[in-house]
Amino acid sequence: MINANNHNDVIWKKSALSAASGNCVEVARLTGGRVGVRDSKDLSGPVLTFAPGAWNSFVGGVKDGEFDM
Repeated sequence: MINANNHNDVIWKKSALSAASGNCVEVARLTGGRVGVRDSKDLSGPVLTFAPGAWNSFVGGVKDGEFDM
């Protein structure tokens, strides 16, 4: 994990379907193709980073229902 303050030059996005309460995460494309994920309520907090292949695998798993409860 890294600190969000190191990524002030990136564009953070959250889903248009985010809860009105603000309980959501934001994602951003980082240098080297990495993807950052942070808590939208803690903009200066830690950022979880994914390598491109790991992010693609995660998104593919979500689409395939791998994480459905």
